[in-house]
Amino acid sequence: MALLLALLMLSFGAGRAEAASCFYATSQGSTGPANWNSYCWLDFSGYNDTAARGGGQAMSYTLPDGTTMTFTLTISGAGIAGAASPSWTGAAIGNTAFLGIGGRPILYQTAAGTTTATISNIVLTPPAGVSQITSYMFVAADGESSNEGESLAFTTNGGNWVALDNAGPISGSTYPTSSGFGTKTFNVAGVAGTVGANIVGSSTPTSLTTTIVGGGLQGVMFAVRFASIRLSLQLTGARAAAADQFTFNINATSGGATLASGTSSGTGNGPFTAASLTTASALPLTLAQTMATGSTNPLTDYRSSLTCTNSVSSSTPLPSGVISTSYSFGALQFGDLVTCTFTNTVFPHLQLTKALGTGGRRFSTDQFVMQINQGATTLATTTTTGTTTTISTGTTPQILVSAGTAYTFTEAGSGTTSLTQYTAAMTCTNAFTGSTTTLPSAVGGAVTPQMGDVISCTITNTRKAANATLTLVKTSSVLSDPVNGATNPKMIPGAIVQYSILVSNTGPTAVDNNSVLLIDSLPSQMLVGTAATPTFTQGTPTSALTFTASTDIKYSNASTAPTTFAGCTYTPAAAYDAAVKFICVNPKGTMAGSTGTPPNFTISFRAQMQ
Repeated sequence: MALLLALLMLSFGAGRAEAASCFYATSQGSTGPANWNSYCWLDFSGYNDTAARGGGQAMSYTLPDGTTMTFTLTISGAGIAGAASPSWTGAAIGNTAFLGIGGRPILYQTAAGTTTATISNIVLTPPAGVSQITSYMFVAADGESSNEGESLAFTTNGGNWVALDNAGPISGSTYPTSSGFGTKTFNVAGVAGTVGANIVGSSTPTSLTTTIVGGGLQGVMFAVRFASIRLSLQLTGARAAAADQFTFNINATSGGATLASGTSSGTGNGPFTAASLTTASALPLTLAQTMATGSTNPLTDYRSSLTCTNSVSSSTPLPSGVISTSYSFGALQFGDLVTCTFTNTVFPHLQLTKALGTGGRRFSTDQFVMQINQGATTLATTTTTGTTTTISTGTTPQILVSAGTAYTFTEAGSGTTSLTQYTAAMTCTNAFTGSTTTLPSAVGGAVTPQMGDVISCTITNTRKAANATLTLVKTSSVLSDPVNGATNPKMIPGAIVQYSILVSNTGPTAVDNNSVLLIDSLPSQMLVGTAATPTFTQGTPTSALTFTASTDIKYSNASTAPTTFAGCTYTPAAAYDAAVKFICVNPKGTMAGSTGTPPNFTISFRAQMQ
């Protein structure tokens, strides 16, 4: 039985040595363990029998993870040399397990008898940027077959021997007799027939002595045991911005060196090409991600969860759905085949943009205030600039919002701009094409986003045909009350108020002669009568109308609003008459059209609160 010796390593001493490497098997074989590709078999193609028997051959191996391992190999007894795997047709390793190992991984006897192989002064140097290694493992297994009269004995100054894996026999189910698990010496005693091989390990030795007793020929193999971890990233939902990309790293916890790295690309959701680390070291690792150069949004705009699985049975703790962008994974166990995935989901994002339809602005000075609101609170706003069809500063900042909360998209006219001169339509899109979120379809509509949503809405204003459009704004101010008089008066029963109506023409067309008619329904708690003392105030620009109080204001006590000025026939009987239900105003002349700032006038009169 040729014993396989696998090493997981972490500290190195340099010296003049025979440079070599190690080889992985190319396939598992019919009886190989699930983590067959965690063993890298040491190549003895450079074995020098004269040096090994003349005080020891200095050996140096550059391992796949960049670790350098050195030791001294000393041989005594029956002849031995490097040999290819499998060592013969009856060997387990190379025939039923660990197939296709390159080089000459077997120290194979060239004559029957007893051979002693001592590996001493084992030193490992970690890759650049990694601090000192404190844990590693040698693994031993039979590289030939242990039959009657043959034996192997392995003595370590490291941790007691533990069972790791098995390689099955080429036929049957027989294994040689073994003893010494849990001690410093593991023994294999040969039995008749074709046999399998035990694979055992000792943690952190600096020397190992193997006694090989061959009835015919025997051999041993030495390997470095590795652990591997793969880290990938995928997205759910959409990116906050198309330029957002993510870098995900496997870092050494001590010193922070990046040992493996990957970066997302394109506009898809992945998963993206993984960062892969195969290590001979029990090295504490940190899994982390950052935004790649050129990204628009910060990593805090995304919720990141980490989940890992292991292809082999292991007690290595694994995160599942842990919300984090930097996770202290700890050290892998030798033989681990771990796969981890960061899943990034963008927190909901909203943005609102202004567009103009055919003809552009009604007036070149028209500007629009765009707003994203949560209830009465404005979260994002912008006011457009530009003239005619040109829009500048027409898009609000993209904002991060909360899932499950309602938001509205609104607009207002800036300064003297009147929205009455436009028809407005709103369209919304969601970059998360699989989202079930219902999008609003009209200005002022609400949306309740979910995780992964990136919603953009556009309000398009199309100016109406040339028109005259009158708008009304009603205001009132308290002049006095029965308790305070004119000093800080309150709007209480008996208070006298100034009730005003501001009338503006927001359209570019003048109003027909004498056609301005206001029939205002008074608030139920307000009384108007002979004390009304109406006043007419021209605005700027002027409305170009005239007003005569004796003929151009009338009243109605009807239960429904009159349809003409002539229909307002009631004469108030008191200073503040409860019978008055409507006030009718009909100033004379042609009200001017707007040139950007609407012409206007104000009609005011006194009323009493009841």
